[in-house]
Amino acid sequence: MRSFASDNNSGVHPLVMDAVVKANDNHAVGYGDDPWTAAATAKIKEVFGETASPFFVFNGTGANAVALQAVTRPFNSILCAETAHINVDECGAPARMTGCAVVTIPTPDGKLTPELIKPHLHNFGVCHHSQPKAVYISQVSELGTIYTIEEVKAIADLLHTYNMYLHMDGARLANACAYLNCSMREVTVDAGVDILSFGGTKNGMMMGEAVVSFRPEITENLQYYRKQSAQLASKLRYLSCQYIPYLENDLWLENARKANNSAYRLAEAMQKYPQIRFTQKIESNQLFFTIPTEPLKKLQEKYFFYMWNEEANEARFVTSWDTTEEDIDDMIRTLDAVFANNSIGMKL
Repeated sequence: MRSFASDNNSGVHPLVMDAVVKANDNHAVGYGDDPWTAAATAKIKEVFGETASPFFVFNGTGANAVALQAVTRPFNSILCAETAHINVDECGAPARMTGCAVVTIPTPDGKLTPELIKPHLHNFGVCHHSQPKAVYISQVSELGTIYTIEEVKAIADLLHTYNMYLHMDGARLANACAYLNCSMREVTVDAGVDILSFGGTKNGMMMGEAVVSFRPEITENLQYYRKQSAQLASKLRYLSCQYIPYLENDLWLENARKANNSAYRLAEAMQKYPQIRFTQKIESNQLFFTIPTEPLKKLQEKYFFYMWNEEANEARFVTSWDTTEEDIDDMIRTLDAVFANNSIGMKL
């Protein structure tokens, strides 16, 4: 079933699938002491620099929980946007596994700024209060918006003056780089990010993520946090091997550009309907929009997608690396049919 529900629903790129098949070659030492993990580690160091130390895990929630454990203690607090994945979509796992208070900050576009963070940087050294230690940001944000290199750097510079850490959830990092026309290194370690959840599942990989530390004091105990969090795979080669083709010949960038461009084309088509109003900037492969009730129901009869805010009739479309021209053409034909009668759905 083709849909615009999530890039998690997309398939696996043939080159990545081929890498998994090739890794299924005879026996190999478990828990990461294999040539595929070594090669993937080398590739990640090529991309992010020699300071990068990757630890491969099963999934995004696990990556975020492991990363945040590595930069906090249970008496600390973690600051994030109110819409952040760790606050909304991870069933409290990061809070449970770190023991930290998760402090949420309202934002209109899913992005934090130094000005939004500063009011929460107080009570240091006061034993009655959780001590701020880490800030979590998503690149791309949960509302489809993207931090520029300068915006990431401004947050990192602020945190480092308070001896705090910046954790970036890079589940859609490739889509952000495609939009910014920059390398992954420029918007992460070079901009001051201390630890990264580096995902590819939404961009052509099958499964798995890498927690990438850029600081020696963070790296020191990461292997133990990964093990205690049940995120160490015994046959680790099947996770790590995917990063080899993903990072070779900029496959990650090619896939992300395809996804973003599909979203831009779809958005351009949707903009001709005055009944549809976009609620966020169109920067990545995610489109957030409101639509009247009757057209919404007709779209839902044919397509599976998620409602972001049901009270406001706000929906989300997500395109993927394998979204085709025909997928977009079919949606455009459907929209044309839905809005054929201009009187349809003028009331929310």
